[in-house]
Amino acid sequence: MNETLSLLGLSTTPLELLSFALSVATVWLNIRQNHWAWLFAILSSALYGVVFYQSRLYGDMGLQAVFITVSVWGWYQWLHGDDMHERLPVTQLDWPGRAVAALGWIVGFIALAWFLMSFTDTDVPFADGFLTAGSLVGQLLLSRKKLENWHVWIIVDVLYVGLYVHKGLMLTALLYGLFVVMATIGLLAWRKSMRAGATPDGAAGAAMVLK
Repeated sequence: MNETLSLLGLSTTPLELLSFALSVATVWLNIRQNHWAWLFAILSSALYGVVFYQSRLYGDMGLQAVFITVSVWGWYQWLHGDDMHERLPVTQLDWPGRAVAALGWIVGFIALAWFLMSFTDTDVPFADGFLTAGSLVGQLLLSRKKLENWHVWIIVDVLYVGLYVHKGLMLTALLYGLFVVMATIGLLAWRKSMRAGATPDGAAGAAMVLK
């Protein structure tokens, strides 16, 4: 799975290619609010953990283990996470919630950057730490179906494109460029779903979004 191959002029490996396909499927299912997205997230995270280890992106590697754990919790939340233990609706953070999310990102960045500089041989501790912390915030918001998760992913994915180009993971860089587009689509689709859910005929409106 580690042999180098060329795809559309890009150097990649079968492992990275399979991780790519599973990740695209995950985001597509997230946009559609399909709970099976979490299964694909677990599989893609496990494979990308190996890819990132081989590229010395240890923050991203460790993040995949966290993603697997959060994905199990998120799967349950989507199915049984509202006040009546039923399917979780799309909602927005209030301003205190946004402040907590931003603070968590900053604290996570500082802690991860320090850890990566102190205990690993990575050559990109600040970029890896910042994007790892942001990805964790985005994943937690996604697990609770908070609309702002897409804002976080758009920021993170744009920056990840540059990091993966720097690391020579060209297919993964292309993947994250695609993620920027998909996250924008997800933001618009979830906003429509949230607004439909706030109307008297919200159930019908939400069903239309999920077709």
